[in-house]
Amino acid sequence: MVSEADDNKFTWVIKDFSSLQSRKIYSDEFLIGGCKWCLIAYPKGSKVDSLSLYLGVADHESLPLGWTRNAKFSLKLVNQFSDKSSILREATDWYNQKTPSFGFTKFLPLAKLHSKDGGFLVNDELKIVAEVHVLQVIGEAEGSQESVQLMKRIKMNGYGTGNKTVDVNGFQVSTSQVAYVRCIFEKHPDFASKVRSNNQHLKSTYMNVLLELIETLCQLPENLSDDDLSEASAAVLYLSQVGFKVDWLEKKLEEVKEKKKKMYTGKAQLQRMEEELQNLTKKCSDLEDLVKMQNVALSFSDVV
Repeated sequence: MVSEADDNKFTWVIKDFSSLQSRKIYSDEFLIGGCKWCLIAYPKGSKVDSLSLYLGVADHESLPLGWTRNAKFSLKLVNQFSDKSSILREATDWYNQKTPSFGFTKFLPLAKLHSKDGGFLVNDELKIVAEVHVLQVIGEAEGSQESVQLMKRIKMNGYGTGNKTVDVNGFQVSTSQVAYVRCIFEKHPDFASKVRSNNQHLKSTYMNVLLELIETLCQLPENLSDDDLSEASAAVLYLSQVGFKVDWLEKKLEEVKEKKKKMYTGKAQLQRMEEELQNLTKKCSDLEDLVKMQNVALSFSDVV
């Protein structure tokens, strides 16, 4: 269920807070600025002795490749004795597939949170108010199934998740990617010249899509499913839309598709020839039996 927030604000009341056993809990989804959000809380802290609170993109796993949004937000932990004692923290951040949530790991020390006279826990209820202002949204139109599946594969393969990165022609890439990315720029120096984004997280996503596509094209045609080729086509289209010159990739993709088509055609012809050969072999065997049956000398009694 998605709630419509009033005046860009959403209130989350957490009941029976002290008895919660889950390490991490989520609010209901809410809609602000045409985007779905949710609040995330760590009641016992995220590896710290403090309440941890975050604002997250609720539907990030289903958004298309390259999505990003910029938002200014505040999280308010309401003091139910005196609003003046409430705690308000603010931030402005870029959200994307790599970082779908932002917030505050040390929002309030647990000792102060659970204090009987603190005013934050009243009748074992905690009240949090989020206010969100969406500043910019890029590429969040309904994504194709191919785009969604491709992004899941990128996450599973872990591209770009290393802690150490190196700058290659304005793209921050992991050390394991450096040699590949440099090779691409050597062979196609201007292929990224029209990419205008300055957002490093977004540019890392672009490069991950490119490397995933190249990995797909390097597989044996017989190992590529129709879904793999559909995802590859979606990736080429996406890279083109964000500014990359991908005519060389389009050509390679068509070559792979043609090889796969010829492979299937060849396999079908081979199967027909094998079936025909089996039929011929059987006919030859039958003729041999017939020849043996006819190649018998007559006896004296047969002649007389």
